Amino acid sequence: MMKFFSFKQYTLPFLMALLISFSLYIDSSAQGADYWQQEVEYTMEIDMDVDLNQFDGTQSLVYHNNSPDTLDRVFYHLFFNAFQPNSMMDKRSRTISDPDRRIGDKIYYYDDSEIGYQKIQWMRQDGVEVDYTVKGTIMEVHLSEPIAPGESVTFEMEFEAQVPLQTRRSGRDNAEGIRFSMSQWYPKMAAYDPMGWHANPYVEREFFAPFGTFDVKIHIDREYVVAAGSILQNPEEVGYGYETPGMEVNRPDGDNLMWHFRSENVHDMMWAADPDYKHVTAQVPDGPLLRFFHQTDPLAENAVAENNDSLLENWSSLPEYAIRGFEYMNEHYGEYPYDEYIFIQGGDGGMEYSMGTLITGNRSLRSLVGVSVHELAHAWYEGAIGNNELYDQWIDEGFTTYVSAFILKELLNNSVADPMLSRYQRYYRIVNSGIEESMHIHADHYVINNAHDMAAYTKGAIFLHQLGYIIGDDVLQRTLKSFFDQWKFKHPYGIDFIRVAEKESGIELKWYYDYWVTTTKIIDYGITEIAESEQGVVVNLERIGLMPMPLDIEVEFSDGTVTHYYIPMRIMWGQKENEFPDVERVVQNDWPWVFPEYSFVVDKSLDDIVRIEIDPTQRMADINRKNNVWIHVEESIEETL
Repeated sequence: MMKFFSFKQYTLPFLMALLISFSLYIDSSAQGADYWQQEVEYTMEIDMDVDLNQFDGTQSLVYHNNSPDTLDRVFYHLFFNAFQPNSMMDKRSRTISDPDRRIGDKIYYYDDSEIGYQKIQWMRQDGVEVDYTVKGTIMEVHLSEPIAPGESVTFEMEFEAQVPLQTRRSGRDNAEGIRFSMSQWYPKMAAYDPMGWHANPYVEREFFAPFGTFDVKIHIDREYVVAAGSILQNPEEVGYGYETPGMEVNRPDGDNLMWHFRSENVHDMMWAADPDYKHVTAQVPDGPLLRFFHQTDPLAENAVAENNDSLLENWSSLPEYAIRGFEYMNEHYGEYPYDEYIFIQGGDGGMEYSMGTLITGNRSLRSLVGVSVHELAHAWYEGAIGNNELYDQWIDEGFTTYVSAFILKELLNNSVADPMLSRYQRYYRIVNSGIEESMHIHADHYVINNAHDMAAYTKGAIFLHQLGYIIGDDVLQRTLKSFFDQWKFKHPYGIDFIRVAEKESGIELKWYYDYWVTTTKIIDYGITEIAESEQGVVVNLERIGLMPMPLDIEVEFSDGTVTHYYIPMRIMWGQKENEFPDVERVVQNDWPWVFPEYSFVVDKSLDDIVRIEIDPTQRMADINRKNNVWIHVEESIEETL
């Protein structure tokens, strides 16, 4: 009797994830002929009042509608509006069970001089004044004329803003005394892609925006040094370490200086300013110029770093580590595509932006190097590759966590053979606690912050390490390079990375994305029985967890030799290369995932076998490794850790 597909047998979250994954695959995968992305050209000029912590600004934005859709409205982000009592950020932080300690309830108690805001004075579309509606951190613009496919329009506005007390990423007067950490500081066009508008309120995380150019002029008190994730256009007028040998600096008269920055093929522009910034540069061989800005007179209570290290000595040591970090990334994952990158002391921890980062600086050398390496890796995964962090935050955070683990192993002479394995322990703890949530959830909609952090950072990093187990580490490295080369300056989704991995490996991998990214199903395999037969030793295995995986099984013999038995899955339609060519590998029949049990034969006697182990490299996130190893002791097979 013919059976028809029924949606009733599936849960709503699974169906939603399936539909989203399928739609993204159809719309963007492999950058087919139908691939498109929007483009922006910002021109901005602001006047900063350092006494009032306020600024007035003008913005001209040329918006290129490269989509096949006619747009009847556009959306802007007004991020500073989040830093007000009873904003969505404030309310969420006061009601979630594990709020970010940097926010807590402090927004609720801000007075008028401490809040942040962005107020639009007027706005025009191609010279015609338009109406707009502001709700919290989002502004909807009611267009005077729809924007047709292939059409470009110019939006102009005047706005005023107040810089909030340092709260989350942005603000003034942070814990270390930096006056202005200016991220998410301007009215910013929201992203529009095949999924439509991403007009998401700023609750705490994340960001997604179109690529384009930024031309920004900042007028500020001449005592301030400005650092920006952008290229300074008038070094001869400002100096402060931006000048090149032989350049004559002629600062204009007046109370303020104008700093002119420009950057291309970026989706954001961040800057910071402080009277006490020291500016140091370092050149990456065949790579970008690195700039470092840090204070020389630490003001914070935590100004003494761990182990009594000198903070200034730590910052003076940082350029060497940063150069080596860039060299490692360039060699292994693709060449950094911009001319400069900047490390700026500021913010409230470490946060990545196009062409630079804001990091707190009163740290031990190890901590300073660690946060710097993590953020510079973001220059690849968030900066040049502008994926949708709202839904695929695990790409920028997880990939960055993965690659920075190996950079730090080399830079700090870490003796741990595999620096990723410690991340697995956090994953196991979260799973056992019962709070795990899918990786494919909007970043602001996790029930608790711990669940988000595990999904984005930990499980996102394991996604890559475990993929190396499935397709081989060499193929994984090729995949990461190809992914960067194909998708820099673009907006990939998770399925786009999978398509690159499939092409590099020759293995079908969408099952891996579906299970690991869109569900919380676990991996658990075990050895159930080992018995002698006429053919040899029969090894019986079982799949206990609901997520299927290919298996690497190592058998050690009494003569000291080792053989690897490899069991691919049928749905892979391929197999990985032998990662250990010096070790004999025996490829077994594939394992159909619907079968919970599997057996294979070792052509030896039981007395010849010393040990049998599933996944000896431990790259497979098996939730219970107690049943993965059997050891032959005194003519019996006993289960061991």
